[in-house]
Amino acid sequence: MKRAERQYALVDLLRGARRPWSAARLAGEFGVSARTIERDIGSLQRAGVPIYADHGAAGGYSILREYSLPPLNLSAAESLAVLAGLALLESSPYQGAARRARAKIAGVMDEAHRAPVQEMLGMMRVVDAVAPPDGAVPLGMLSDAIAARRVVRLTYLGETDASASTVRDVETMGLLRAGDAWILAGWCRLRDAIRGFRIERISRFEILDEVPPPRDPALLDADLARWPTRRLG
Repeated sequence: MKRAERQYALVDLLRGARRPWSAARLAGEFGVSARTIERDIGSLQRAGVPIYADHGAAGGYSILREYSLPPLNLSAAESLAVLAGLALLESSPYQGAARRARAKIAGVMDEAHRAPVQEMLGMMRVVDAVAPPDGAVPLGMLSDAIAARRVVRLTYLGETDASASTVRDVETMGLLRAGDAWILAGWCRLRDAIRGFRIERISRFEILDEVPPPRDPALLDADLARWPTRRLG
């Protein structure tokens, strides 16, 4: 994540938070050092963003409520649906954005809804059938590469023999959810065709500087026509 994008996300997170966030906690959220977070906050403060520090054991950084977005007018059932849906993205390439969105929704939820919604959320469980291996590619990198429409270079493990890996340059075209797996879809230059890459089998991942010319989206649609699919938007 670029510095400007991180600072924008930092402001969004603090706007939706009900309690201060420490520099260490923010650093963990964005995958940087606490010193980097403090530099980001200093830059935002100099730019006029009303971030202030609360000192003490429960202290941290907050933003003036006047700078916050107005509350969302969601019912208890709507809040539950949104929070549950975002929780399902915890093991997806959108996990970082989903966590920040959950914090925003929780921050503006009607107090009368808070206890029953949290109780219902506590009764839900998700069994992730495929656990990411040690040293797996950071999931957020995948959505960043797709948003930037970059070519990526990945090392892809064999289906039955992990040592039989191949290095592929792939023009990213989207993400698929297939059963219990997330799949990166794109034009594989090694195979000269559209291919899907299961995320748990990507052992190395590099975003290249190249932005390829756009491919005809009908190619991906034709490939996906073999399976029942639906768009999310």
